[in-house]
Amino acid sequence: MNKTIRRASVFCLLLVLALLVRVTWVQAYQGQALADDKNNRRNLIGQYENPLGNIIVGGEAITGSVETGGKDFGYKRTYTDGPLYAPVTGYSSQAFGTSMLEGVYKDVLNGSDSRLKTMMDVLTNKRAAPGNVLTTIDRDVQKAGYDALQGKQGAAVAIDPATGRILGVVNNPSFDPGRITGANDTQAWTELSADKGKALENVALRKPQAPGSTFKLVTLAAAIENGLVTDIDAPTGVQAPYTIPGTRTDLRSEAPAEMCNNVSSRVALRLSCNNVFAEFAHRLGQDKMRAMAEKLGFNTQIDTPVRTNPPSSYPSKKMSVDQVAQTGIGQFDVQATPLQMAMVTAAIENGGRLVAPHMVSEVTDANGNVLESFKDPKAQQVMKEKTASMLRDAMRTVVSEGGGKPAQVGGAEVGGKTGTAQRGVNNSIAPLAWFTSYGTSNGRQIAVAVVVERSDTDRSEIGGGKLAAPVAQKMMEAWLKK
Repeated sequence: MNKTIRRASVFCLLLVLALLVRVTWVQAYQGQALADDKNNRRNLIGQYENPLGNIIVGGEAITGSVETGGKDFGYKRTYTDGPLYAPVTGYSSQAFGTSMLEGVYKDVLNGSDSRLKTMMDVLTNKRAAPGNVLTTIDRDVQKAGYDALQGKQGAAVAIDPATGRILGVVNNPSFDPGRITGANDTQAWTELSADKGKALENVALRKPQAPGSTFKLVTLAAAIENGLVTDIDAPTGVQAPYTIPGTRTDLRSEAPAEMCNNVSSRVALRLSCNNVFAEFAHRLGQDKMRAMAEKLGFNTQIDTPVRTNPPSSYPSKKMSVDQVAQTGIGQFDVQATPLQMAMVTAAIENGGRLVAPHMVSEVTDANGNVLESFKDPKAQQVMKEKTASMLRDAMRTVVSEGGGKPAQVGGAEVGGKTGTAQRGVNNSIAPLAWFTSYGTSNGRQIAVAVVVERSDTDRSEIGGGKLAAPVAQKMMEAWLKK
């Protein structure tokens, strides 16, 4: 063999060896990573090769699957009452991915979760039969909130205070996730993404905004817990007119100044006297106010299991005295979702004990075997039982004598707090109308928080009692009258 042929043979042998080494490396070390890569289209095809598992409300599936007749995807997702449950289910789209519960439990619902595999599935490397997600949502509460929000832009959340079960999550506008389940639904996606994606926005869980006067419940809780208030019927000593500390600016309330002058905490809550709660926050200081807010869930990402991102917040950065005072009335940089304000009210109704809110009770395999259970959620005593009792007492007055009258439910004990939050430079944007409340009757209890962002109501008539309280009333009634 001449020298040239020998060199060519050695070179070819080295190329073969390099190829074998590369193949071995890919198979042994990179195979799983490549298989799991998000850009691997085979994974996406595999997700929709068979019918998906279902999301369950009240024992009935609100999702399904239908054959596509296409080459790549054998099935696509379908929804029953899609707009009603969209804030809960989210969407499962062949083109645009997944969101909400569809996203959190994607692997369970498409059968790729390792917990679903039988021994035969492991041996044959076959995709397992998909599992199901059982929610805590109550069909009647959800429908009541959805219907009551028609004609308004806003959101609502309802919680069972004793168990932490989320009974309703409602958004309006909503969307039909069934419109974007296929591989070629670009036009529908473009339409839903218009107007900064408001239709796809989960306001109830993921859009913190100024909570306005509903935050006065947190301020009053902090005042009681820290000994600033010991009797809700004793005069507070706070004068009106009232100048914001550190400024020359008078802080006005909806009620005339003379009605808010040196009033009790009960009257201040009923009339929503800004002077009283701003002064409470000023006297307590930023640290004590923040501590109370954080006990109730502010500055924490809440997993329901859909994550609240960004979380509701009370400012952590150092504030001036006037800014601290403004936080006492739910303004400045205080931000909250309806979920967060429902949590505040739930803790008050539940004797100061906050149970972790959750919208899933169980995750099961195809045979009903439980993979995850949320029936024993974490709970924490966030305020004294006496504090919670005093707050409930004051909240009942808001509903029986104040702006919360539209939230009354016949035969039930109901307490609440109205709120109107200013927005924009010099209040250039229509204010938010808030209402948060609790109701209890015949051993049942519920906490509801509602925000109305926009409606056809004249700006001068915007208020939590007029716009948001009727929505809360319908949701509480649906649960308490069962």
